[in-house]
Amino acid sequence: MQREGSLREKPRDWRRIMVAGTGLAALRAGQACTELGLAWCDSAGETGNALVARARRLGCDVLHPGEAGPAEQLGLAQASRQAGLVFIGQREALMAAMHDNQASRQLLREAGVPLSQAGRDAARLLLPVLVDRKGQALALIEHEILDETTAMAPSDRLTPEQRVYLGRLAIQGARAMGLVGLATMSFTLEGNRLGFDAMRPGLTGREGLAEALTGLDLSVEQLRLVAGERLRRPRVGHMGHGPGRPGQARLRLLHTPRGRLGGGPGVRLDQSSDFGESMARLLVWGRDGAEASRRERRALTEWNDA
Repeated sequence: MQREGSLREKPRDWRRIMVAGTGLAALRAGQACTELGLAWCDSAGETGNALVARARRLGCDVLHPGEAGPAEQLGLAQASRQAGLVFIGQREALMAAMHDNQASRQLLREAGVPLSQAGRDAARLLLPVLVDRKGQALALIEHEILDETTAMAPSDRLTPEQRVYLGRLAIQGARAMGLVGLATMSFTLEGNRLGFDAMRPGLTGREGLAEALTGLDLSVEQLRLVAGERLRRPRVGHMGHGPGRPGQARLRLLHTPRGRLGGGPGVRLDQSSDFGESMARLLVWGRDGAEASRRERRALTEWNDA
């Protein structure tokens, strides 16, 4: 029997995966490889061509960009192609469009998605999207960055009707662009008008918000979809969209080394074991905002008192 979450058939040329980044930026990608039974290596701090050379030297034939931004991912995708490595991400032309915000906006305009005309002070909502090679797509739960260290999902700015509309816009754009795997689309909300603003490929570090509310592991799903697997949908409705009280998840960056957590329902800590890592990610969630806030206060008390 196939293990839940494993690849039905490991691609023949996926012998070993090199994961870019260090510490927290590489944590979730490495965990996903381990969960799927894929051998992987860490970057040892190498970047760019030096990272690709390390991958070849260690017998890796796949490169995962970790949480690299669009510019770095584009460079890694080009270097991977030149070295004959499989790249876990979008095709190069699409990566280039994501790096060039005007190009990505033009592609979304051509797909019929309204563009943002808002100023810098408008609310920005970020929505992860998963797409398989057959064009089946799933818009997850939008989140809003509240400040430099905190994000929340879902945003309390949207009505249920606006949330459905936002998901439709994201899927429309993702399919038109030919996305495969994972990307996060950024929209602005000004008044009642939603408009596409930008797009980022792959992991961003805030996937835990959608993971807590849907039960899907986005790091695992990214690998599955790039490997050619079919899109999977949550077994239960989105906590933020289903019947009853809306769920809420909150993500907060914590400075380390400072404390520890005792765990408990609705609390997760993403923390790298790498020496010198200065940050950790605290994720809390609950059936509503009040429950999520109580769990956050409890977790922060444990962390600060340890």
